[in-house]
Amino acid sequence: MSDTSDTARERTAYTVVGAGAIGGTLAFALARAGHPVTLVDTDTAHVDAIRAHGLVLAAADGGRTSVPVVATTPDAFTGPLERVLLAVKAQATRSAVEWIAPRLAPDGYVVSVQNGFNEDLIAGLVGADRTVAAFVNIFADVAEPGVIQDGGPGALVIGEPGGAPVSDRVRALVADLQSWGPARASDNVEGYLWAKAGFGAMLAATALADAPMADLIDRHRPAMARLTAEVFAVADRRGVTLEAFDAFDPRPFRRGADTAVRDAAFDRLTAWLRTQPKDRSGIWRDLAVRHRPVEVTTHYADVIAYADGTGLPTTLLRAVLEGLRALEGAPHTMSEARLDALDRLTPPPADQLPPADEQAGAVLRWLEHHREDMVADLAAYTGRGSASDDPDALDACLAWLREWLDQRLGTPETEEILPRADAGDIMIRRYPARGATAADGRPVMLVGHYDTVWPTGTLDAWPFCREGDVISGPGVFDMKAGLVQAVWALRALDALGLPRPAASLVLNGDEETGSLASHEALVEEGRDCRLAMVFEGAADGAIKTARKGVGLFTLTVTGTEAHAGLDPTAGASAVDELARQILRLTELRDHAAGTSLNVGVIEGGTRSNVTAGRAHARLDVRVATAGEQQRIARALAGLRPVDARTRLEVTGDWNRPVFERGEGVAELADLAKACARRLGHDLAEASVGGASDGNFLVAAGVPVLDGIGAVGHGAHARSESTSVSGMVTRAALAAAVLATLAEK
Repeated sequence: MSDTSDTARERTAYTVVGAGAIGGTLAFALARAGHPVTLVDTDTAHVDAIRAHGLVLAAADGGRTSVPVVATTPDAFTGPLERVLLAVKAQATRSAVEWIAPRLAPDGYVVSVQNGFNEDLIAGLVGADRTVAAFVNIFADVAEPGVIQDGGPGALVIGEPGGAPVSDRVRALVADLQSWGPARASDNVEGYLWAKAGFGAMLAATALADAPMADLIDRHRPAMARLTAEVFAVADRRGVTLEAFDAFDPRPFRRGADTAVRDAAFDRLTAWLRTQPKDRSGIWRDLAVRHRPVEVTTHYADVIAYADGTGLPTTLLRAVLEGLRALEGAPHTMSEARLDALDRLTPPPADQLPPADEQAGAVLRWLEHHREDMVADLAAYTGRGSASDDPDALDACLAWLREWLDQRLGTPETEEILPRADAGDIMIRRYPARGATAADGRPVMLVGHYDTVWPTGTLDAWPFCREGDVISGPGVFDMKAGLVQAVWALRALDALGLPRPAASLVLNGDEETGSLASHEALVEEGRDCRLAMVFEGAADGAIKTARKGVGLFTLTVTGTEAHAGLDPTAGASAVDELARQILRLTELRDHAAGTSLNVGVIEGGTRSNVTAGRAHARLDVRVATAGEQQRIARALAGLRPVDARTRLEVTGDWNRPVFERGEGVAELADLAKACARRLGHDLAEASVGGASDGNFLVAAGVPVLDGIGAVGHGAHARSESTSVSGMVTRAALAAAVLATLAEK
């Protein structure tokens, strides 16, 4: 007896915080090997049972073995902590480590034997030098208070965080943990953690239904493969070398893997799962038996955050997590139909892409599934006032857009912010192509503006509002919905694994005031692009294949002042001359040729009893062709006074050149119409009087597809509105155009 006691005193002492499946399994093995073990758990019934009967391990054959350990709740714990195995649920990590930190000895450490990626959080609270990384895959469970159901063989890997070389403390820890089984040391724990994240995603998905894990994985192989590939795409982007464990080899589940090799990997994995004592996951048990929140929604938050930061889609992973959250309050709704829904979200392999019409249909269904997400984005964007004449509001809106774009599309390949002293800054973000095979590899330019005509404060009285399919609010049609649609078009293509060309997203903040400070930068960016898609609102659903050129001019007349009563013939009236000139100007109108001329403002004179010495008129001229633009320019330059005693001066210029339906525009219109037919509707085109930044681009020789933005009406009016269903169909149209351009 004395020899056993001496040996026990020489063994390393451990504190296991969290006495559930993993913590209880490792604590049992350490205690059975003679290590002093203290269990700390918040479940008082579990702690009381361990105190009364020891920690019990139930074997698969029904046998039970008990070992004595110290068990306590956190409130009753006394003494310092040295070697801590942290085994709480992922969502409890912060609170557990905050309890550990003040009690941890200077040379102590915390080992995260948990699911998920918790090392950074732990290191932030206790220091990296007191953090040890671990990967664990144990299929145990808590059968009842004080009793751990043995999960059979598993895997356990220990290492220093950040891939540092294996240390003496890691070797000592591994030697002790081999009392459980095949524990080993590695300098690539991260590779195991990411591999398990992919494998764990499949197990999480099986918790959506009440059936054995192996059977569900077997019946839904394409969705399971895609789900795992989403996780591994993030790992690949982070430069992680994935590691195999147990019967799971991550390599066949990465994107692009050979289908036959993947099927063989599925065969091995499902056969191994059928040998395990547990046929359902711990996630399933948390929902169906314990009726408590699952931890998986917490530890996959890091994966999704990493994916968002790099623009990688996590469509299936998000769907799984949303399904699990729904089950937390209603486990009786578990159903394999939830996995069938995952199947429908799963795109085919790249070498088995469906015909273009089927691709378009898949995009439309995916966007319909995310309809409310699009509405939420538009609500948040509309809530950011961005009046063209408010620099502070424009700066704040652009800052919000940058953060939102990072979340939706990930970090761009390059970004430029072009500051403008008297207008909103210009933002250019460039995203690489994905799966594109087109011979023309130049990017597609996606054009939008974030300024609106609505003064700061408009939102106070007229906020974003949705009534059924109709959304109203300042800027929703012109043109905030357009940008939301453009972004979600790109997201849909990425989520479904469909090809898209490189994209150059250009946003300016002075379009509503004429793009005076931005049009040169727009044209410069456009010169290196294959074409431009302008996400201005549609014309009653039609794309815009022609826009009038716009000229803003001022006619100033200078006369001679005199007393109108005492000497009525001495002066030369500028007002009289302006009136004569206005009559001449109206003769320049040619509605058949698409030319309008509006005298919008007239000012002149000082008093009624003074012959006016000065008067001016502000003109708005719209022309449909370059020939008409030249005719009007010559006419304005050739104006001569009727009263020779007066002098005329014309100032101003053409604000935007004519946007004519040339060959490049016509080809893009035909392409958009073909894509619309794939989506089940016809697409009209229209010529409009309003101008856009497309005018500048067409004049510079860049083919433009304009008016592909929101479906609605009321631009610049209190009736401004857009359609929710229109957002979905228009985003699908943009995605279909982009996917087609990626291949031709």
